[in-house]
Amino acid sequence: MIKQGNIKLACFDMDGVIFQERNFWLSLHKTFGTYTLGKNLTKKYVNSDYEKLVEEVVHKLWKGKDATKYFELVKGSRYIPGVRETFSELRRRGIKTAIVSSGPTHLALRAQKELGIECVYSNELVVNNNRISGEFKWPIGHGNKTKIVKTLSRKLGIRMAKVAFVGEGENDIEVCKAVGLSISFNSESKRLDDVCDLVIKRRDLREILKQL
Repeated sequence: MIKQGNIKLACFDMDGVIFQERNFWLSLHKTFGTYTLGKNLTKKYVNSDYEKLVEEVVHKLWKGKDATKYFELVKGSRYIPGVRETFSELRRRGIKTAIVSSGPTHLALRAQKELGIECVYSNELVVNNNRISGEFKWPIGHGNKTKIVKTLSRKLGIRMAKVAFVGEGENDIEVCKAVGLSISFNSESKRLDDVCDLVIKRRDLREILKQL
């Protein structure tokens, strides 16, 4: 495990790490009244065929829906305790920060603006004239997080050995294997816990500061 004080870039999953809700998209299913079908589709395709999941959900279930409730969900999402203090301290230490999440771009941009996060990589649910258009721009599907973090580290001139990733879900396993310091934060996945350098179960993001 990397020595404390050597981290130059800290990357974060978003759902369950920065925001309290563990899965924004499932919350949106509840809002749109498509939860049962959406949960089944997610379970079936999220780890095997992300393109099919997008087609079934965004192109079919959600296309044409009023986006007002979507934006209300973005606006109303609550931060995990300690988030503001954590990002303030990371800036003070000169550690660069990024969100790398399959969650929604609108939510990631909110966090970027409010918390001063430097880079955001997320999936965009496209809205036109306040309607869900049926388009979905998804740079982050299953397995893409590692590629994005590696590209970002090269762009910033930071070796992967000096990169930390804070994750919560099983789609964080591969990127956590690739970085210098991997942190499983309040995860329900034993598989993620098993591959990470550190496992934090207290629901306060400031706990990671002791390790960076």
